[in-house]
Parts: sequence; structure tokens; C-alpha cells
Amino acid sequence: MTITKASSLKKTASVFLLFLLFFIQSACTKPAHNPDAQSPGSEVVSGVSLSTVTISPKEQRLRSLLSSPSAVFTDANGEASLLAKNILNNTEEFLQDLEGVLVNDIHDVLILADKNHYLSETFVPNDIIPLKANDLYRLNRNDLSLRMPAEAALREMSQTAKNEGISILVSSTYRSYEYQKNLYERNVKQLGKEAADRESARPGTSQHQLGTAIDFGSITDDFALTKAGKWLELNAGNYGFSLSYPQGYEMVTGYRWECWHYRFIGKEAVLLQKKWFNNVQQYMLEFIHYWRNSEK
Repeated sequence: MTITKASSLKKTASVFLLFLLFFIQSACTKPAHNPDAQSPGSEVVSGVSLSTVTISPKEQRLRSLLSSPSAVFTDANGEASLLAKNILNNTEEFLQDLEGVLVNDIHDVLILADKNHYLSETFVPNDIIPLKANDLYRLNRNDLSLRMPAEAALREMSQTAKNEGISILVSSTYRSYEYQKNLYERNVKQLGKEAADRESARPGTSQHQLGTAIDFGSITDDFALTKAGKWLELNAGNYGFSLSYPQGYEMVTGYRWECWHYRFIGKEAVLLQKKWFNNVQQYMLEFIHYWRNSEK
């Protein structure tokens, strides 16, 4: 081999060696792939990149509505944030349950009527029927009436109660705006305004005007200790009736505990109330009210 040829081979080897060293160095200094690293414009929540998650319009609407829980739920007992957190942690399941209730509310029995949400003076349900003497439940007066779906549920419930040896006494039902106005004014005169407001609704705010509320038995606290009172507490929900003013929630509902006052809301709504709203009717009706309004 000539000197010239050997020199050429030496130069070639040197160039190759330099290239090899550069390649090795580049490979060693290249950043390792990080599966948790965010790509530009993406956000990672609980290990999931939102760039791969599609949020439905209903979920967006739900998150927007519950961004301020105390604007939806009366928060006198400090439960608004907990209610919202539970719902937002299970949005798909909640929305499915909610949709089932709203689809089945064909009789529109989930109207919110309370101290902040008034019914008009002319509000009268169009399916009110008079209650007549029958062998399923007893009537305290002969001028009582209810909406048809509430009366049908009352019949079904009373039949089961009768089969179990329980007698159901219906004491108060639908009240017109004018009737409630006179009743409230009388209670204010007898009890004073502060005391009256704890247990008597102002005209336009009474659930009785809806035609789906029933006062059972003696309309006193003692009713809770009677056989009928205990039976209703355990079984009324199975027929779509819910206790409107539970114990410990006066600052939420606006009324003291009324163990005799039940409202027909439907079986599906009772289950929704128990599962998502701490079994408090007021919370559920508040949510449904604002949910429906957010759609408009």
C-alpha cells in the first residue's frame, strides 16, 4: 500500500469516528419522552389530557350552573358545596338520572314554590278534582281537592296502608291563592308575624296552591308518633310523596319541621332526591328550577 493511499484511509476513518461520536452524544442528551408532559394548548386533569376529552353541552351547562353552588342551593346549612362536588364528580351518572326524572315529569309536578319563588294569583291547576268519600282513605272535610296524578298516587298508597292495617286521614289539600291569603292573615293576627312565617305560607308561596301537597292526620307534631305518621315516613316515597319540611332544615326550607306535610313529586324524583340531594326536597326543586331556566 502506498503512503498516499494509507493517508487517505486514515482521514476517512477519522471523519467516520467524529460522526459516530457526535451521533452518540446527541442520543445521550436528547430529552426522554414524558407521557405526562403537556402539549401546547392542552391541559392535564387527573392524568387525562383534556385535548382528548370531549365535554358535552349539557355537562358544560351543568359545570357553569354549579360554579357557584350557593347561587343554586339555599346554603343555610352549609351543604351547597358538598352537593355540587358530588354531582360534578359524577356528571355522566347524574345527568342520566336527571334526564330520567325530567322526561317522566309529564304532569309538571316539580314546580318550585317557596318564600322566594311565587305562584301568580291566577295560578290554578287545570286537573284539580274534588275528593270524595271512599274506602281507601278518610277525609277530614268535605271540600278537599287534589290534582289527578296526586290523587291517583294517594289511592295507591292508601290501599297498601289499609292492607297493612294503617288508616290514612287527609286533612288539607289544594288551597287557592285567596284561601291562602285569608289563612295567612288570620295566623298573623293569632300568632304574630314572626311565628306565623315559620309555619304559614304567604299567598303565592304555598305548595298547597300547586294541588299536589297533602297535610295528613292531626297536623301537629304528635302525628310523627302515630302509626300512620311512622308508616308514611317509611313508605310515602315509594308512591312519589316527599316530606317537604324535614327536621333540621328550617333555615333551608323557610318552615319549621312539619311531619304531616307531604308533596307528590313522583317516584323517580323521590329517588333523585335521595341519591343526589341529601334527601332534601328543597335542594332538588331548587336545582331543577335553575337547571330549566339555564336552558332558556
